[in-house]
Amino acid sequence: MAKSKKKLKVAIMGAKGYPYVYGGYDTMVRELGERLVHRGVHVRVYNHRALFPQRPRYVNGIECIYTPAIETKSLTQLSHTFFSMIHACLSDVDVILVVNSANGPFGLISKIFRKPTAINVDGLEWLRPKWKGFGSKYFFWASRMATKFYDQIINDSVEMERVYKQLFNASSKVIAYGANPVEEADPGYVEKWGISAQEYFLIVGRLIPDNNADIIIKGFLQSDSKRKLVIVGDVPYLDDYATLLKNIDDDRLLFLGYITDGNELAAWYTHCYAYFHGHEFGGTNPAMLKALGYGCAILALDTPFNQEMLQNGKHGWYFQRSAQSIKDITEAAESTPKRMDYFRSIARSGLVKKYTWDYVAEQYLEVFQDLAGFKVEVPSGEADKVEKMIP
Repeated sequence: MAKSKKKLKVAIMGAKGYPYVYGGYDTMVRELGERLVHRGVHVRVYNHRALFPQRPRYVNGIECIYTPAIETKSLTQLSHTFFSMIHACLSDVDVILVVNSANGPFGLISKIFRKPTAINVDGLEWLRPKWKGFGSKYFFWASRMATKFYDQIINDSVEMERVYKQLFNASSKVIAYGANPVEEADPGYVEKWGISAQEYFLIVGRLIPDNNADIIIKGFLQSDSKRKLVIVGDVPYLDDYATLLKNIDDDRLLFLGYITDGNELAAWYTHCYAYFHGHEFGGTNPAMLKALGYGCAILALDTPFNQEMLQNGKHGWYFQRSAQSIKDITEAAESTPKRMDYFRSIARSGLVKKYTWDYVAEQYLEVFQDLAGFKVEVPSGEADKVEKMIP
């Protein structure tokens, strides 16, 4: 495939937009989009119009298109991608990247218009407790449709690659999620709550059943720990499960809700005694990568995904999905401070090359070039960086 003077044009859709950062997909759009621009790619991101009071056409070199949506709980995301897909297929973009397996059926539109496409399908959405009945069936069906309509399926872990092969007989390319290691963080964000470094355990994630905060809290409170358990995260709607957790009356619990300041979030990660990761479904989890990048001792639910990320116990301990197991691992962690020190000392080394954003961007660029049928001219400075990364 010869290099071309033509500028590669890539459209990205399915997240909330750029530079909006709320969750994992939005972070990926930002980190990936900015790096692609530096590599000479024209990047267009489809933004959810209702979230952007100001609508500049270009931000940091990324073209932003503000697409409408049908603003209901079940239709907002799907309708936004539908309108975005129509717009992209009628434009001159070379490749379309879609995130979220819920958007699987919309690949039919790009098939009709003969636009090359890739989709990042994320995790086992159809197994999540919040998607009951029709929602679960829709996600399973949509994931299957993604394998039929999109030119390239992208999974973010080897385990998810296996799942898609087993369930849908579909091959996929594994491109992990990235993280940025941080060496230091201001302890003042923690100390203002009257808490010193390593005086608390930490949970970070949405308060939804499949993240198992309820079981972690129950087991922790049954332990003899004198430390606090700090919970960062919430849900953006009224919810019985989240409300029940936040109403638990115990001095050892501290619910902080959402933290949008990156420096503050880094401080809570960096200075915790240990980080609990109870996420049950999905591939490469952004919260776990942050924990590695911030140098945490990690206590994780024993799943194939978490085993893969922590290299089968090299970078953390595992617990089972029970309050007793949480109690036991809490007390074991408290009684072995040297082991926790060791996990903290090697955590950042767990961010192997596949978990770095520069490498992630290079992997996506290869996919886009293959789909477009030509290679792009990478600016000289970036070309040197890429040359060092290629194994």
